[in-house]
Amino acid sequence: MAKVRRKGVEEARSQLPALLAEAEKGRATIITRHGRSVAALVPIASVTATQRPLTGLIGSGRGLWGRNSTQTIRRLRREWSR
Repeated sequence: MAKVRRKGVEEARSQLPALLAEAEKGRATIITRHGRSVAALVPIASVTATQRPLTGLIGSGRGLWGRNSTQTIRRLRREWSR
């Protein structure tokens, strides 16, 4: 990635369409407020490349409570109430 540019919040606000066009080209911009970094405008490809999809987690709890989760929970409740 090319050198990241820094823009103050007011400057970024007035130049947002141009900054979005730059992000589409792969260039990132750090937005600052009073000299402190507060946000980053980055190409979406750089974000999706680092995030894993959540679809692989579907059903990940299957079997956690045994073959019959209702029976397991009832047994645990009986043990707890004693």
